[in-house]
Amino acid sequence: MIQGLVQIFIFQALGELLSKFALPFIPGPVIGLVLLLVFLSLRGHVPASIDLVGSSVLQHLGLLFIPASVGVVLYLPILKANAWAIATALVVSVLATIAVTASLLKAFGKSDSDAH
Repeated sequence: MIQGLVQIFIFQALGELLSKFALPFIPGPVIGLVLLLVFLSLRGHVPASIDLVGSSVLQHLGLLFIPASVGVVLYLPILKANAWAIATALVVSVLATIAVTASLLKAFGKSDSDAH
């Protein structure tokens, strides 16, 4: 298990370094995950040590929701006071996401059909 944790932390550290010196607009953990994905893709399988760590984390994933729940309860009066603004922002962002995704699919779909 320790070996798997060390391997995961190495990829996170590499991601942090790349984020600090080469790609400051992308978070280090995201770069680390992409590097880990590339490593695993090139390797063709997940090493047992990393699989053990991943399985252990997934078993306790629900614990990660506790801080978010506490935050919601702690700031419930503020959330209630701004409920309409929050709801509007959520609906507008979902509609904008759907519109942009549909536009991109339509644009890329036309270029694919033109190539055939």
